[in-house]
Amino acid sequence: MIEKINETVSFLKNKTNFTPQYGIILGSGLGNLTSEIDIEHSISYDEIPNFPVSTVKDHSGKLVFGTLSGKKVVAMKGRFHYYEGWSIEEVVFPVRVMKFLGIETLFVSNAAGGMGKQFKVGDLMIITDHINLQPEHPLRGKNDETFGPRFPDMLHAYNPALIEKAQKIADDNNIVCHQGVYVGVQGPTFETTAEYRAFHIMGGDAVGMSTVPEVIIARHMGIEVFGMSVITDLGYPPEAMEDVSHDLVLAAAKNAEPAMTLIIKKLLK
Repeated sequence: MIEKINETVSFLKNKTNFTPQYGIILGSGLGNLTSEIDIEHSISYDEIPNFPVSTVKDHSGKLVFGTLSGKKVVAMKGRFHYYEGWSIEEVVFPVRVMKFLGIETLFVSNAAGGMGKQFKVGDLMIITDHINLQPEHPLRGKNDETFGPRFPDMLHAYNPALIEKAQKIADDNNIVCHQGVYVGVQGPTFETTAEYRAFHIMGGDAVGMSTVPEVIIARHMGIEVFGMSVITDLGYPPEAMEDVSHDLVLAAAKNAEPAMTLIIKKLLK
C-alpha cells in the first residue's frame, strides 16, 4: 500500500507541483462545485497510477487542483463506491493519497435519502455522526502505524467547530440546513420501506452508499472532516416514500448544489 501511495503521490507532485491544504470529495450530482475552483491542473483518473476509474453516471472521474476561496484544494470530481466492485482499499485509496499530498481537512458530500419528518427533497443536512453498515471495514487487516493507530478514536469523526460554523453560514444565508446522522450502506439498491424504518429506529437521519469508508480513513490519518448530504429523496415516514431512480437523485442534487457550494466556499474562507 505504501509503495502504491508513494508512486501515485510522486506522479501527482511531478505533474502539478501543488500542495493542497484541503481535500474535497464530490458526490452524485454535485460535481459542478469544481466550476468555482480556479483550476491549475485537472487530471483524469485513468492517467493516475493505481487510481480506480469511476463507473457511475455523472461521476466524471477527474482530480482537480486549484484555489477556492483563497485556499489550495484538491477535489475529486467523482468518487469510488464499494458496490462498483472495487475493493474497500481501492475505494479509500484517494484519501490516503490526499493526506500524503498535504491536506489537513477533508470536505465530503453525498446525495442521500432522508428519514426525518422535517426533511424535504432538496434540503441540506450537515453530518454530525455516522452509522457504518458497509460490509467491509477499511481498516480490517494488519495496521500500518505509518498511517495511524490500530484503534482510532471516532468520538468526533466530524469536526464540531466546522459543523457550528457551517450551520451559522446556512442560517445567515436563509438556507434550509439540518443536522443529523448518516447511515452508510453498500448499495446499489435503494432502500426498502422496512429498511428505511429500521435505519430510522437505529437513529439515522439520512442514508447513502458512500462517505463512511473515506471518513474512517481520514480520521485514521488525523485529517479533520466536514460532511454534508443533499436530501434527494424521502424514505421515512413511509407515507413520504415515492419511487426513486438515479436520474431523480441527480436532478435533486443539482438543484440543491448552489446552496451547498455557497456553504463550502464560505466555510473554506
